[in-house]
Amino acid sequence: MHTSKEYLAALLLSLVFLPAWAQQPQFAVRNLSLPKELAFYDNQFSGLYSSQGQLFLLSESRLQDQAEAKLYALRLADLDRKLADTTFTLPYRQVPIRNLAPLRARMAAAGQSYEGLEAVLIDQDDVYFSVETATPSTNCYLLKGRLNATAVVMDTTFLLPLPKPVAADGAHIYNAGFEALALTNKQVLAFFEYNYFPAANYGYALERAHLSRDAAPQKLAFDKLPFRLTDLTPTGGQHFTGINFFFKGEGGDAVYRTPATDADNTRLITDVSGFKNYCRLIDVTRTGDRLTWKPLWEFPVPYNGYNWEGLAAYKNGYFVINDKYTPSRPYRTTLLYLQKTK
Repeated sequence: MHTSKEYLAALLLSLVFLPAWAQQPQFAVRNLSLPKELAFYDNQFSGLYSSQGQLFLLSESRLQDQAEAKLYALRLADLDRKLADTTFTLPYRQVPIRNLAPLRARMAAAGQSYEGLEAVLIDQDDVYFSVETATPSTNCYLLKGRLNATAVVMDTTFLLPLPKPVAADGAHIYNAGFEALALTNKQVLAFFEYNYFPAANYGYALERAHLSRDAAPQKLAFDKLPFRLTDLTPTGGQHFTGINFFFKGEGGDAVYRTPATDADNTRLITDVSGFKNYCRLIDVTRTGDRLTWKPLWEFPVPYNGYNWEGLAAYKNGYFVINDKYTPSRPYRTTLLYLQKTK
């Protein structure tokens, strides 16, 4: 006959050895309707950031396509109301980004081709953007501006190169840039989109106290990660949550496929008909100068075909936004709130 102490010990032991999927958080997907201007697909949102009681939505700001350079801002209090009342129309304001064109011109003069803004980080009134450049360009860039009541005004003297990691033969990874920025107490962190190099992968750390256009990024070793890392948000301590996305495209996009020898990851992105879109959240942990990761939560199948580009932690969940691509046309901006259920 088992004693109550023996039963309790067995129960605790069984909880310790629960399968990984049973220990992961679960989320309900809340789709938040947007005003027409924000829902317009050609905003091509590429990042989210929560600061000063607001959620900032970063437009890719493709100057080469005559797009406006801008952010949008939504009050978190209004988003709370939207979550409680789905009929509520979200108020918003546009935040222009001034003086971006001269920085693009400086990149061009250095032989680098600006393609858009990919990530945003707000540190009080300082705003940082990462710039993606064309695949053949050797550098991406970190930019800095100041947020005032009506706009972000860029510092045209601050243009910090972020050298792209390359393959062993020197080849550049197709359409890959620094898609994620994060803030720690002392550093700004920049994360590359592709982290599946066979030998070494790394992010960059830059000291906040000495951050200048001449700063030298410190490399942080990053455990090999398949697919794309398209955004990242801090979640406390040295933990961050990231979007790990796979697009089934052909051509240059094929570089993000895992080989058949990597059976565990290939299983996630294939079925009987071939490759399929896939997306999950991952937990990234920094320990000293090393970054590790583990799976956190898989997006439901109907949401795998969206190109999720922006992520911001809020309360016990996350806001997530796509650039413009959806499983079917017409394309549109989709803003989700992933509400934790357990």
